[in-house]
This record gives sequence, C-alpha cells and structure tokens, in this order.
Amino acid sequence: MKLFKHLFVLLMLGFVIAQPTRTITDADIPVGANVTFSSDTVYILSGMVFVDSLATLTIEAGTIIKAEDGQDTEASGLCVTRYGQIFAEGTATNPIIFTSINDNLNGNLTYEDRGEWGGVAILGRSTTNNSSDKSVEGINEIDASRSKYGGNEPEHSSGVFKYVSIRHTGINIGSSTGNEIQGLTLAGVGSGTTIEYIESYASADDGFEFFGGTVNTRYLISAFCSDDAFDWDQGFNGKHQFWFAIQGTDEAGRLAEMDGAGGNEQGTPYAKPIIANVTFIGAGLGSAPVGDGEQALIFRDNTGGYFYNSIFMDYDDASTSLGITVEDIDNSGEKVEDSRKRFEAGDLGLMNNIWYGFGAGNDINQFSDQDFVQNYLSNAANNNRTVDPQLRGISRITDGGLDPRPASGSPALSGARELNDDYLTNTSYVGAFGGYNWMNGWSCLNQLGYISDITSVEEDYISSLPSDFELSQNYPNPFNPTTNIRFSLPEASNITLKVYNILGQEILTLAEGFKNAGVHTVTWNAENTTSGIYIYRITSGTNTITKKMTLLK
Repeated sequence: MKLFKHLFVLLMLGFVIAQPTRTITDADIPVGANVTFSSDTVYILSGMVFVDSLATLTIEAGTIIKAEDGQDTEASGLCVTRYGQIFAEGTATNPIIFTSINDNLNGNLTYEDRGEWGGVAILGRSTTNNSSDKSVEGINEIDASRSKYGGNEPEHSSGVFKYVSIRHTGINIGSSTGNEIQGLTLAGVGSGTTIEYIESYASADDGFEFFGGTVNTRYLISAFCSDDAFDWDQGFNGKHQFWFAIQGTDEAGRLAEMDGAGGNEQGTPYAKPIIANVTFIGAGLGSAPVGDGEQALIFRDNTGGYFYNSIFMDYDDASTSLGITVEDIDNSGEKVEDSRKRFEAGDLGLMNNIWYGFGAGNDINQFSDQDFVQNYLSNAANNNRTVDPQLRGISRITDGGLDPRPASGSPALSGARELNDDYLTNTSYVGAFGGYNWMNGWSCLNQLGYISDITSVEEDYISSLPSDFELSQNYPNPFNPTTNIRFSLPEASNITLKVYNILGQEILTLAEGFKNAGVHTVTWNAENTTSGIYIYRITSGTNTITKKMTLLK
C-alpha cells in the first residue's frame, strides 16, 4: 500500500511537470465572460483574481491551480463575486487542487507551511443579519466594490464547488495587518449553491468561515489550520453534515468559533444552523499549540445553532481547557440578548453527542464551568455521553495512522438521533464516519499519507450504504434558478434521471449511466427555463420514482 502511494505521488509530480502552465490575472475573467480552466493545464493565479459580475468560471475535474507568492495588496487568491458563479466539480478520484506555487505536490510542503497564498472566497446574495452590505476583510482593500456580499435571496446559487482540496492558505491580504482569509470563505452564499467534499489543509487562519448565508454543506475537512477549524458569523444558517476537523500540535485555535453577529447582535435573522455528524479532534492531550484555544467550542454574540450526532475529543490547549462555553452576559446593560438566551429559547441545542478527552477532565462538570450548560448536558433527554469513542486512529503524522472511523465495538457506532429532513441523512452512528472513510482518494490527507488507502473495508462500507432505492424531494423547492436533486442507490447500477414538463414532454437528462452505490446529488440550473411545475423521474432497472418540483421566477 505504501508503494502504491509513493507511485501515486511520483506520477502526480511527473504529470504536473509535463503539463503546460498559464498565468491568470484579474483581467482574464471580466464582466460577462465564460471561462474554463481545463485539466491539461496548470493555472497560476497572479494577484487577486475576481470572477466578475455575470461571469462564469468552470473548472474541470483534475485541474491544478497554483497561486504566486505575494502578500498584502499583491496577495494571490480567487474571489467569486456575488454576481458571478463558479462551477468547479472534481471527483473522488480526480479532485481539483488549489495550492501554492511552492507546492510540488510531492510532500515538499508540510502542514507547518501555512500562509503561502490568500485562499478562495465565494460571495453570494443570500441573507445576513447586517443592516447593510458588508465586504470581506482584506479583499475589500484590494477592491471595495467586488468584495461585497449579502442580499435578500436565500435560494441564490453561486454555482457548484465539489471535490476540491485547498492547501497552504492564509497570507495577509490588503493594506492592513491581520487580514488573512480562510482556506474557504463563504459570505452570504445561498442554498442553491452546492458545497460538498471540500478540504482546507494548513491554513494560517481558519479552515472555513461562514459570513451569514443559507448554504447547505456536507463532507468538509479542516486539517491542521492555525486558527479555528470552523467559524461562523453574521446570521449564518443552513444545514450541514459530515464535517471533520483535526488540529496540529504546533498552532491551533478553537475547533469551532460560533458568533451570531459582526455588529448589532440583536440583528435578525439569528444564527441557527443545523450541524450533524461532525468529528472534531483537537491537538491532543498534553499539547500546547499557539493560538486562542481556551475552549473547543464557543457560542457567543447571540448565536444559536444545533449539533447532533457528533464527536468532540482530544482537546487540551491548557490544563484548564474547556469543552464548551456559552456566552452569558449581564443583560442589565445595552445588550439584551446573548447565546444563553438562544439556549433557553431552544435556538441552541446539543443532542446525541460524545464528549471525551479534555485537559480539564472528562466529567461534564470539569469540561464545562457553567451550571446551565452542565445541567443541559447531564439531562438524559439530550443523550450526551462522556465516553471514549474508540476511533481507529488519530495520528497527526504521515504514517497512515489517521483513521477516524469508529473501531469495532465502539459506542459511536450507535446512539444517533433521527433527523427528519430532506437534506440531512439519517445514520445509525455518531460522528462524521461510519464504516466508510469518505476522505479516501481525493483529499490531501490521503495523498500525503496521513490516512491509508483503505481497500479492506468492503463489509463496513456495505453496512453504511442506503438500504433502499430512493429519490428525495428537490431542495430548495420552489427554486430559482438552481435546485439540487438527491437519490440513493443500495447497489451500483445504471440510472437515468430526466426532467419533464407538466405535459410529460422531456426537457433534459440530468444524469445517465453507471453510478456507484451510495447517495448522489445532481444540480439543475434552470436559468433558461420558464417558470412552472416540472416532473423529475429516476429509473434504475425496473424501478422508477417520480416527483414534482416548482420553478418560480
């Protein structure tokens, strides 16, 4: 297996060397342009490149994008403006990679090589709780108008971003210090956008940060970032599932920093995202990484939010480091709301989770120092457990020992809460993984040898597959102009997924051909289709399922 991995790296290196390169500047994606990055070329970002208004950037599976050296106003990065779109859809075996020009893709850079370039920002026109338009910090000092985000279109689509690995980001951007952007910044992004299978590796700031928005996400990796693994702010909402975070021992912040607002904390909508099936692993007991990590999780600035079926573990920034803190301020002053009020109003919930391995201790009264949090976590109705989840491996070096799936007999293999939602998937297990390691193949963690190529998990994988052939209701619905259609296959098969008008006339084929067993999502962009009721139908062998959806412009 190690020989195979070395051959993969050598082949990848040779492939990159053989490819031609093309330098991309901001002028290359102007207003109204349709630009494609093809997989036969390595693209070099020179400076901050904006996908401008009414422009579309399409990136083919397997494409490598590197960023030139430079910082402050000369920093390189990619920003999709709120009136532009990106369609970057890699695959599990052919991901899209954003990285530094100094990265040879052979392991010459480690996770300690952070801050090599800026990062990727996707801006949208969805809701925030700001009273006016906001701009992404740092990018606004390069271009104030094109860094703005937000609006009143919760179902807006910024495109598709799928199977993408973003590496070595977080250099200072703009003319002021402290203006790092994250591996991936999502600002005011709407629910019509597809964000799935994204990795942020070795960011000098957060792995992911959400500024408001209603986007739904699944399968996100935040690995070895120097600040927070996940960060949200400004009325962030949406539904999110299967997030994984692991911290390095040298630099790290919180596993999740959750803020409700960036200014007026009483502004609506309140932040109340739903997050299910995360596995958050800290820097390890006995470690003391540099960073602001006194708590694994902090809820503040009037945020709410829900964590279900998740694992929080191995977190020790200091001997008194806590698992969780919920903002509780003196309400006699100007601020009349806080995260404790969100807790008491039912807008903040923590249910069916496992908590284990904190520097302050594994008893709830040790890793939480607030009585109202202790009482909540101790309440049997909320099904929180303090027990070793018995993961197969949590190594932080390239020895193939990172395997965050529950081992045989693990308490994490059961105890999940049922999720009654069209977007979220019900699991029997808690945490981001069951028997199948969805990081395998496409992620930097796999390619550099943190996790092994897992080829001996067929029985475990089968146990995690859907039991029935299903077609879910599209989301959002009604929609304009983009919607997502999800279907489940209990076994690999040939399928067709077609759209018809109300008269039964075929409009288009969304998917066709052989598909592996598992859950699949297809996005339909109906920008050039008139409003109305449409029928979508999936066929697999003798099985056919039909549903209706509404396009409302």
